[in-house]
Amino acid sequence: MDISACELSEKTVFIQKVLDLHENKLTSLPEDIGKLTSLQILNVEKNRLKSLPPSIGDLQLLQTLNVKGNCLCELPFSIGSLSSLRTLNVSDNNIVQLPKQLAYIRTLETFTLDAAMMTYPPSSVCVEGTESIQRFLCSEVVIEYCPPSQYLLPVLEHDCGKQDTNSFDSLEEAWKNKFSNYEKRKEEKQQQKLDFERHLEEKQKEHTQLFLMNIAHKESMLSSVRQEQERLEHGVSQQQKVQDAERMLMLEKVRQAEDDISSRINNMLMDNNSIRMEHLAAITQEEANSLRKKEVAVAMQRMLSDSSTMSLLHEVNDVRRQTLVSETCKSMEYFDRKFDRVMSLQLLDKSKAITQIIQEEEMQKAAFQALQLQKDAVHNYIRDQIKLIEDDLKQLTKLEIKRRNLDTENLQEFLVEQRSALSGMLQQLMKQRDQREQELRQVLVEMQLKSDSNQQNYWMIQYQRLLNTKPLTLRMQEAGVETGLVNMLCKLSAQHYLPILVHHKVTTESLRHMKSSDLKKLGIHEIGVQKALLNWAASVPMASPPLTPSLLPNAIVFHAPSSPVTPGTPVTPSAPSPVEGPGISECVVCMEAAAQIIFLPCGHVCCCQVCSGALQGCPLCRSTILQCVRLYHG
Repeated sequence: MDISACELSEKTVFIQKVLDLHENKLTSLPEDIGKLTSLQILNVEKNRLKSLPPSIGDLQLLQTLNVKGNCLCELPFSIGSLSSLRTLNVSDNNIVQLPKQLAYIRTLETFTLDAAMMTYPPSSVCVEGTESIQRFLCSEVVIEYCPPSQYLLPVLEHDCGKQDTNSFDSLEEAWKNKFSNYEKRKEEKQQQKLDFERHLEEKQKEHTQLFLMNIAHKESMLSSVRQEQERLEHGVSQQQKVQDAERMLMLEKVRQAEDDISSRINNMLMDNNSIRMEHLAAITQEEANSLRKKEVAVAMQRMLSDSSTMSLLHEVNDVRRQTLVSETCKSMEYFDRKFDRVMSLQLLDKSKAITQIIQEEEMQKAAFQALQLQKDAVHNYIRDQIKLIEDDLKQLTKLEIKRRNLDTENLQEFLVEQRSALSGMLQQLMKQRDQREQELRQVLVEMQLKSDSNQQNYWMIQYQRLLNTKPLTLRMQEAGVETGLVNMLCKLSAQHYLPILVHHKVTTESLRHMKSSDLKKLGIHEIGVQKALLNWAASVPMASPPLTPSLLPNAIVFHAPSSPVTPGTPVTPSAPSPVEGPGISECVVCMEAAAQIIFLPCGHVCCCQVCSGALQGCPLCRSTILQCVRLYHG
């Protein structure tokens, strides 16, 4: 049965990457099968193929080729062009020689063939596994052998583009080293697994051979016992027949002797007188009786001796049979125990390997989750906004403690309003952070469901994809944008305006001379982003002067929040920079440790972590504490 490439394309129009034609009685594949450029899995197992078309080497994305159970005698030389091939199965064919071009397939992980039939490479090389075959072929074509793990990741991620080989920072370099170490450990474990399977197969062969030898020995012993028993029974039957014949012969002789004696007595009675005849008759009768008694005694003695001999033979036969049966049972029990021990060790090793694989998969998933949280822009934005609000609350609390003795009611009320607004924004941002983490966890769950049916090493591939993502700041630096401007836009979560700034070549110096209308003409329409950029550009060359207690009431300017915080609206610090002095950041309870806890909803930062555990109300405003937020930065 033949099939054309058009029919193949019609069958694969919905599959795109997988072509399964097993058990279809195909005798050949079309010459233009190489036009299926997106094919990744080709399964033609159990057909009647006699050769593979040379165009099969054009399937650059093919990862699995299964031609098991066909009539192939050789592989085409173009098979060496399958640069993405990972699994190759040519068993149950007539192939005895492999082409040297297989050495150019650097991604081959699993190679299944009939090792005992191979002549090139030798069967001793083929028995040792895929790595041994590839090393042999590489030595034949004079190229250096490299493990497939070095070429595997680009094949699996061919749709993600080429990897960037330059190291951008020490963190990415460290993760790449860890990934390479993981691949090396994986190869070592794979080799150990192959050695263990080979050792287990040898043990099973040895056990099977011993079992067969034991069965043959047991059958031979049973046959010998059966033959011995048959021989003894035959001898006993022959002996009984001989004894019966002798007894019949003896009885016949006795009958003849009696008849002869009776005839003689009659003749003597007729010839002699009555007295002599009576005397002779009495003597003859006594002699006959004594002769009969002797013969009967001899026959009985012979029968007793024969019966005792037969009983002794039966006893010896029974003892010998019981001995053989007991020895056979003992040997069977020994081999059964040995087999159970081997099976228990095999099950234990399998359970250990499964447990280790599950642990490695969990570690990969946890590492990907941590890196996902670290790389997520929205999560980083919310975290930065929480940090800014925490700094504002801390500064407000310091100012409130610093100015408590100045009796400025308006300033105190304004500080309370600012602190309340910042506390509300902090609570809202924390809710947004929790909501974003929940969304990321949901995405992780969806990826987990996808990974169960997609491919192996899913988490490691996703992790490597995140590591290979070039940071936005580095790309903007390469484009000529100032680092400070890039960092400011990242804090505002306005990275989508970076191409506009790059196109118009906007710098910090030009921002100082711009207004909101100028930024709007350039394409920056968000008012919050405009004000933040202009304020930042104006504050870059100037250092803020330190505040003094005499100038503080007139110098402080506050901006109340206008609306709730959203990811598109940046939050800027609304509290002034406090005057640092001794005791300003100390705990108001113990007066020793630094203040580390934000009390909500009041927003005061006035207690350390140890003292806050025993408090139910804020020590400054006496309001009830509903939530405590720990500060992890100065």
